[in-house]
Amino acid sequence: MAALVLARPFRRGPACLGRLLRREAGGATCGPWGRGRPGARRGAGGSEVLRKSLQRGLVLSTGSFLVYEAHKLIPGFAEVHASFKVEEVIEQADYLYGSGETDKLYRLLVQHKNSDDAELLWRLARASRDLAQLSTTSAEKKRQLTYESLECAKKALEKNESNFAAHKWYAICLSDVGDFEGIKTKIGNAIVIKEHFQRAIELNPKDATTIHLIGIWCYSFAEMPWYQRKIAATLFATPPTSTFQEALHYFHMAEEADPNFYSKNLLFLGKTYLKLNNKKMALLWLSKAKDYPAHTEEDKQVQKEALELLNSI
Repeated sequence: MAALVLARPFRRGPACLGRLLRREAGGATCGPWGRGRPGARRGAGGSEVLRKSLQRGLVLSTGSFLVYEAHKLIPGFAEVHASFKVEEVIEQADYLYGSGETDKLYRLLVQHKNSDDAELLWRLARASRDLAQLSTTSAEKKRQLTYESLECAKKALEKNESNFAAHKWYAICLSDVGDFEGIKTKIGNAIVIKEHFQRAIELNPKDATTIHLIGIWCYSFAEMPWYQRKIAATLFATPPTSTFQEALHYFHMAEEADPNFYSKNLLFLGKTYLKLNNKKMALLWLSKAKDYPAHTEEDKQVQKEALELLNSI
């Protein structure tokens, strides 16, 4: 089903989602959904850790850096810092996120699961999801974390409906939950997912990753084969639909918001133009995707697919 296709962009493993979604908090742009992102390694010198963090666009105060170092050195420090101001917890959380410390980040934020602060809650939703995506996480734990992430994102929305990241992560986590609830739920959720992505864009028109995800949503449903549409129509009077023109619109919007931010956006621009039989523009964007610097395994896969498509034209 197309809904299964739709789920893939929101369920990419660590080697894929990390690069794109790490552009999230505070404008972080590290090693751009892998865990192969550049990050502060255990044992690296303090100045080197700070330098790498700043390269990713993380604004880290000296106090926050010392908090993180203490977190590594002092047993039980996680419980002590629970009384810190929300801003300090968020700053530390963003540092850990940029450094790829998924487990530490989750342990830090889960202490605040009863918080009334939307900024903490959507970060906990994201951390829960990231932990669920790790290959070392058991199937049972993955399911638990997936539902936990959705509840946190939902609570973040309840606390602050105007928080764009809460809408974004609610949509992503809702898509993940669909994997455990069957095709009817997944298709039914698709409309809600798009609505929350669109609301996120209304609140933050410059968030290229959310705009790209709406483009993926549109492309997935535009590409749905006729027999899948027929099945969807038996489940819903008005099943989700879209067009390649709509997908193209969002991929271009993402590129305008942040040019060359993601190799896969370039690839999908080329693929969408191919679907629209515009070979000239398809060649342009597929060439850009092929020539995009390969920083991650996903970039390499994009280069390979772009080359194959170019050779087929």
